[in-house]
Amino acid sequence: MIVRDFNKLQGTDRHIADAKWTSTRMLLADDGMGFSFHITVLEAGSEHTFHYKHHFESVYCMKGKGSITDIATGETHEIKPGVMYALNLHDKHILRAEEELHMACCFNPPVTGTEVHREDGSYAPAEELAD
Repeated sequence: MIVRDFNKLQGTDRHIADAKWTSTRMLLADDGMGFSFHITVLEAGSEHTFHYKHHFESVYCMKGKGSITDIATGETHEIKPGVMYALNLHDKHILRAEEELHMACCFNPPVTGTEVHREDGSYAPAEELAD
C-alpha cells in the first residue's frame, strides 16, 4: 500500500514548479501503478499550450474556473469544479485559468518525475528519458 500526504511532499523533488503552475507528483512511474497521479495548480490569469503526444491524460477540476480549447477543432469547454476532461486523442490544447485552478491529473504511461515540457508542449517518451 502506498500512502502519501500532499502537504509533506511540498518542498521535495516530487513538487515541481514551471511557468505559472506547480505539480505535486503523488504517484510516479517507479511506484509501479501503471499511471502517475498529480495535483496541479495553475496560476490565475495564466494560459498554457500542451500537447502530450506520448501520454494520455485525464484531469479533474477540484477548484477554480477556466477553459480548455481543442486546437484541432477550435472547440472550447468550461472548466470548473466537477468537470473532467480526457486527452484520449493526444489532443493539443490550450488551458486557461481565469481563477487559480486546482486539478487532479492522471498520466498513462506514468511520468517519471524528471520530465520537462518541450517546446511543442509535450513530454518526451519514456524511452528517450532512459537514454
